[in-house]
Amino acid sequence: MTEYPAPQGLYDPRNEHDSCGVGFVAHIKGEKSHAIVSQALEILANLDHRGAVGADPLLGDGAGILMQIPDPLYRKWAASEGLTLPPPGDYAVAMCFMPQHAAAREFITGQFEKFIAKEGQHLIGWRDVPTNEDGLGKAVLASMPMIRQCFIARGDNCADQDAFERKLIVIRKQTQNPLAALAEKHGLPEITQLYMPSFSSRTVVYKGLLLANQVGSFYEDLRDANCVSALGLVHQRFSTNTFPSWKLAQPFRLIAHNGEINTVRGNVNWMNARRRTMESDLIGTDLDKLWPIVPHGQSDTACLDNALELLLLGGYSLAHAMMMLIPEAWARNPLMDPARRAFYEYHAALMEPWDGPAAVAFTDGRQIAATLDRNGLRPARYCVTTNDLCVMASESGVLPFREADIVRKWRLQPGRMLLIDLEQGRIIEDEELKAELANAEPYAKWLDQAQYKLGDLEAIETDRPLVTPDFEVHVDHVVVHRRQPGYHIGDLEEPGLVLRVVMPYDSHLVVELGDPVGPRR
Repeated sequence: MTEYPAPQGLYDPRNEHDSCGVGFVAHIKGEKSHAIVSQALEILANLDHRGAVGADPLLGDGAGILMQIPDPLYRKWAASEGLTLPPPGDYAVAMCFMPQHAAAREFITGQFEKFIAKEGQHLIGWRDVPTNEDGLGKAVLASMPMIRQCFIARGDNCADQDAFERKLIVIRKQTQNPLAALAEKHGLPEITQLYMPSFSSRTVVYKGLLLANQVGSFYEDLRDANCVSALGLVHQRFSTNTFPSWKLAQPFRLIAHNGEINTVRGNVNWMNARRRTMESDLIGTDLDKLWPIVPHGQSDTACLDNALELLLLGGYSLAHAMMMLIPEAWARNPLMDPARRAFYEYHAALMEPWDGPAAVAFTDGRQIAATLDRNGLRPARYCVTTNDLCVMASESGVLPFREADIVRKWRLQPGRMLLIDLEQGRIIEDEELKAELANAEPYAKWLDQAQYKLGDLEAIETDRPLVTPDFEVHVDHVVVHRRQPGYHIGDLEEPGLVLRVVMPYDSHLVVELGDPVGPRR
């Protein structure tokens, strides 16, 4: 798998962005079938024009599908190998892109199995994923990894499936994060090529440096009638100012995204800044094993996927986490319900918005949803049919339905969310969803207890300047939070110096304190 080149000319790997086609199909009642997988691949093929190809027409920017674990397919494989899989939910599948280099692959396998055992889980076995290389371009084949799946059974130290999912992330992070240092230590640069597109007891990702119509033909699993799912999330990548690679194809582990996250550099910096103040009763001491949360050298979408994964790991629901990451335009909206505004204002101290323009589809295997960021500058349309299918995509017409079979069709609006709960078997409307979350806790009360505004502070005389030759502070609408020490913008012990600047102001890095929603963001 090709690594990024060093910064040169107008290229910088920090500017890896995606602008693509995304879509999903889901059975609202949660009924699994191979037809859902086939329809998802049909959506992907019909989004082919939203992807990119190079001078070689057989080299695209990548495509893939995220789906529920196809238990009948894997159970058939296990029986053929004389293995026994635990009940669904009690085993996980790690989809692994392994280096072609045999020694590096052996080293990685040993590291992975070591951490599986260390974290109290049980190795079931390894599976070579069957593939068909017909029709792939030379550049694709040259960078193609060895694709294997590792099956792991839940250990006794995981009380339920959620605890199992948390432990899987801990295993993955401990395996992947130190690879660069280990490569240098052991003289095996190829081990850095390990990438896990998915590692879950609920979902699996099949993706690669493929054209939209090649995903189904390349992965033989996807053509097997035993490959069943109640949802299929697909993506066709069109990278901007970037280099295509197997690992940056989408979907990622939770999301697929059309657009750009233009605030990603600041978002990642803030994630790193909070390391020493972050804690979780659910994650406990395992939290220290996860860093870096956002590895270096990823695309903007991969970074957002890591941030969402962390919030889910900490116990937030899927919708709650996405409302924190991609909030509505709440600050100057007089029509918004006060409880919802308080929800957003409270969480603004915990997480800065990951702003687009962006249309994001996301799933944890139990719910599947889509949202637009507050700018609303990416297309996303959906329809619901009489046979309980919900289809969302970057454009209409990705699946052929008779008009008589469509009971509802509309578009996603800025800041709004479409969410299908497969366990409840229904679409949860945006208003219901957000009202429930906004009223779950007394956010307005917490804000009154924890928040001070500069206008409410007594004026005092001080000889200490707020502007020095090295720093420049522009104050418009600043709120000082005392309950969130990780925010580091307040110093109430010396009211004469209310703001403590934490980053130099220069021509490249500008820090804005407050909640701007205009073009200066």
